[in-house]
This record gives sequence, structure tokens and C-alpha cells, in this order.
Amino acid sequence: MELNYGWVRRAMTRPDDPEPAPGKAQRSRRAVAIWLLCVAAMVAAMVLLGGATRLTHSGLSMVQWQPLMGVLPPLGQEEWQETFEKYKQYPEYQKLNRGMSLEEFKGIFYYEYSHRVLGRGISLVFAVPFLVFLLSGRLERRRLPSLVGLFLLGGLQGLIGWWMVKSGLVDRPDVSQYRLTVHFGVAVVILGALIWVALDLLLPPSSGSRAPRVVVRWTWVALALVFLQALSGGLVAGLDGGFVYNTFPMMDEHWLPPELGLLSPWWLNAFENEVTAQFNHRIGAYVTALVLLALWFKARLAPLGPQARLALHLMLAALVGQLLLGVFTLILLVPLSLAILHQGGALVLFAVVLYALHRLQHEGAAA
Repeated sequence: MELNYGWVRRAMTRPDDPEPAPGKAQRSRRAVAIWLLCVAAMVAAMVLLGGATRLTHSGLSMVQWQPLMGVLPPLGQEEWQETFEKYKQYPEYQKLNRGMSLEEFKGIFYYEYSHRVLGRGISLVFAVPFLVFLLSGRLERRRLPSLVGLFLLGGLQGLIGWWMVKSGLVDRPDVSQYRLTVHFGVAVVILGALIWVALDLLLPPSSGSRAPRVVVRWTWVALALVFLQALSGGLVAGLDGGFVYNTFPMMDEHWLPPELGLLSPWWLNAFENEVTAQFNHRIGAYVTALVLLALWFKARLAPLGPQARLALHLMLAALVGQLLLGVFTLILLVPLSLAILHQGGALVLFAVVLYALHRLQHEGAAA
């Protein structure tokens, strides 16, 4: 009996092997890119659902981690009561929610449950098409390390999520703002990596205009600032810092609120003082906005291709939208809908700056 190992040869095609027909290769690249963008959309939805879970104080409602089991929620009254009794053993119920009814518990449980199930769904939507593309020879071999790395990073993100939840099951009825920020930051990195690889597949290097090196460098700076500002927002969320001063542009009657340096040593204020966290987030917004505006003005007269120019215009629009969302979220006392939109705005801004950077780099760089 003769075995057919053709799929192995196709999956492990060397870079110097003959390329498939251009039309077929282009269709394969497009299919892989669309798959990655679908995964990216799911990751963005996961981040927004995680934000809603945090804002509704639902993240500690599931006190066990069952990475392979537990796909179904409690199905009967007895299972629900058993799950509720487990929740009652932990600080959030004992210190904040004592007396909560079973129906009220179900309300917070389903947020966290949906968040975990969506995470498993992302794993499947990534893993199954990956294997199909690999075994059918539609993946370029040079893409394998980045895609395998993304899958492993997604698995690590699940562990980080449970590491974060565990911090709220010990003494205080809240997760660590440090672990929450790490969890959010890794999600943004995963989102960015998915978008970058998809753009590589969809948009080949341009042979037209060459972007000035200074514009490329400042776009890197802009991307780093947007990412750091997003992490700053994670600290604000973890400390409930959005509720302490709800006026703009001043913090009540202060430009420098008196609580800024209450903690000792002084550097702890940036991470554990909710007033300082909100103040830093405001200052970070001003700095980021100024850099993005300077980048837009600098690039306006540069010889850029149409896609790079479009990306920079989209960046400016996303910046304005995000600033407005931030102000209204603050002054309206962090309503759930606006807070989720503000978090989504951060993802959009990050993705647009990433798109601009990708286009600028793939147009080449002139001195």
C-alpha cells in the first residue's frame, strides 16, 4: 500500500521551491489575511467584553479555572445554587455583595462566562483554519513562526487572565490593577500582530513614493505613545480612577489635585493612587494628541502614497473621536456604554496608527 505524503511536502515547502501560480498564490494570501482579520475582530470584541465585565464587577463571579471543561453554564437550579455557594466563599461576596440573590448572581456570572467562552472560540477560530491552510500548502513557510508565536501568545493570555482573576480571590474583592493592565496590554499586542501580518499579506510593498525617514520614526513614536496611553487607561480602570474627579479640563478646581503625592514612596502614586492615575492619563492624552497632530502636519507635505496619506487622515479622525469619548465618559460619570466605546476607540486608534506605520515602512524610507 502506497502512502501519499504530498500534503507534508506542500506544508513544508522551502522558500527556494517553485512558487505556485501568481493567481493562486494571491488568492491564498488573501484568504489567510481575511482569516487573520476575522480573528483580530474577535480579539477586539473580547477586549470590549472584558471591559464590560470589569465595569459591571463581574470578573470574579467564576471562581474556578477549567480551561478544557466548563463550556456549558450551570443548567439546573441545583447546579446554579452550587456555583453560587462557591462564589459566597470569596471576598467579593463577603465584603461587597453579601445578601445578593441568585438571580442577581446570574447577571454578573454571564458576563464572565461569555468572556471565557469567547476566548475559547478565538482559539478554535485560529487553530482550525491554521491547520487547514498549513496542510493544504496555502501558508508561506516564512509565516509559520509568527503564526505559531501568536497561537502560543494567545494561550499565555488565557493563563494571564486566570492569574489576574486569582488576585481578587485572596484578600481584597478586586483584581490587581497591575495584572489587569498586563492582561489588557497583551491583548493589544495580539491584536496588533494579527493586523500587521494580515496587512503584509494584503498590501504588497509600494514601488511609488518614498516616505521620509523622519515621518517613519515619528510614527513609531506615535504608536508607542498610543500603546502606553492604553496601558495607562488599564491602570485607571483597575483603580476605578475614572470616578474620582469628573470635571474637565480641571480636576474640580485644581490643575494639580492635592492627592497626587499622598503615597510613599512617591513612585507608588503612579500605580496605586487613583487620583494620580487619572491625572497621568489626562497628561498622556495631551502628549499623545500633540505628537499625533505634529506627525500629521509633518507628513502633510511629504511625498506619500495614497494609502499612507489616507491612513494618516484616519489617524487624525480617530484621535479626535477618542478625545471626545474620553471627555464625555469622564464628565458623565463613566456610563457603561461610553466607557466601552472609549476602550474601543483606543483599539481603533492603535490599529489606524499601526496601519499608517505599515504603509509608510512598505513605501520605503527616503533620507
